Amino acid sequence: MARIRARPVAEFRRTYAPRGRTPVLRHRLNWKRAGMAAALGYHAADPGRGPRLCFHLKPGSYGTTSLIEVLEQVKAFYAGEPVVLVWDGLSAHWSRGMRAWAAGQDWLTLEWLPAYAPELNPVELLWSSIKTRELANLTGDHLADVADATERGIHRVCSDEQLPWSFLTHTGLAIHPQQPQN
Repeated sequence: MARIRARPVAEFRRTYAPRGRTPVLRHRLNWKRAGMAAALGYHAADPGRGPRLCFHLKPGSYGTTSLIEVLEQVKAFYAGEPVVLVWDGLSAHWSRGMRAWAAGQDWLTLEWLPAYAPELNPVELLWSSIKTRELANLTGDHLADVADATERGIHRVCSDEQLPWSFLTHTGLAIHPQQPQN
């Protein structure tokens, strides 16, 4: 299963401060100018291979052209393996340009999540995990600070063999390999 979506990354967590004083975190980075895309891959025929994660961070937001560039990287990452990509209703996912490009890709099959169903998307749980740990209260001044913290979160998630599977399990979705045709 895979998904690519641009998201703001600001998240707030509790912190310590003297009684009666609200802590204020100051930073110069405009969080609205950072976009992230991710694809969580689960191998249906061989679950023992483990989940794989593709991740992309860029200044600004994602549009059709930039998502196609990311998908070209996903194609290289999966080295010719067939990919089923599960997407939500982001406008760049549904654009004419994206549909035309995807129609010409024999390695890619697109499936769509129902509208307003983030609970069905394992990548939402990935974002939540990273935002509530590595990106919580982050006061970086540059996009590189966000990239470094996010990369630490990605390594944390990938180093835990069960965590990416728990994201899929939590959605209630399952992977069923296609049965060979007789």
